[in-house]
Amino acid sequence: MIEKLRTVVIVVAILNLVYFGVEFTVAAATGSVSLFADSIDFLEDASVNLLIAFALGWSATGRARLGMALAAILLIPGLATLWTAWGKLMAPLPPAPLPLSLTGLGALAINVACAFMLAGFRGHSGSLTRAAFLSARNDTVANLAIIATGFGTAYTHSGWPDLFVGLGIAAMNVDAAREVWRAARTEHRSAA
Repeated sequence: MIEKLRTVVIVVAILNLVYFGVEFTVAAATGSVSLFADSIDFLEDASVNLLIAFALGWSATGRARLGMALAAILLIPGLATLWTAWGKLMAPLPPAPLPLSLTGLGALAINVACAFMLAGFRGHSGSLTRAAFLSARNDTVANLAIIATGFGTAYTHSGWPDLFVGLGIAAMNVDAAREVWRAARTEHRSAA
């Protein structure tokens, strides 16, 4: 079971790393806050899944400690997004709607595939696999919002929809970090 899970999280990490490159490139070209937030989230997901692959053989206490560290890592995309959003707040220029929606659609496909791969393991290895599953699940919601943002931006010719969705993605990352922290603390207490 552990080797199968390790294989799955490595595949998920590779998919996330590849799509980070795609999404970050489009975010830089279009100036999209929501794509920037999601691209950083892809990089964070790749890192989380690689850490999980290495930690699967660790003791319950070690995995719980790593789970607490992963909770802190989950906050990084939110902070990066806030920094980017601050720069856009005074002049929210609209990103190009079509690349925004198409990139969000590609991200949705990657995240749905990752969520399905991880769904069977979400109860295994506690907070570690919970962190991976929650990341993939939350990202599918973010991707649907990014796709809608492309349509909203095309309709309004405003950067505000993109800015709001970027901040919403940041809020989801904070909530996922809170959930992982709670699960890791519970595991740590049980292992002690």
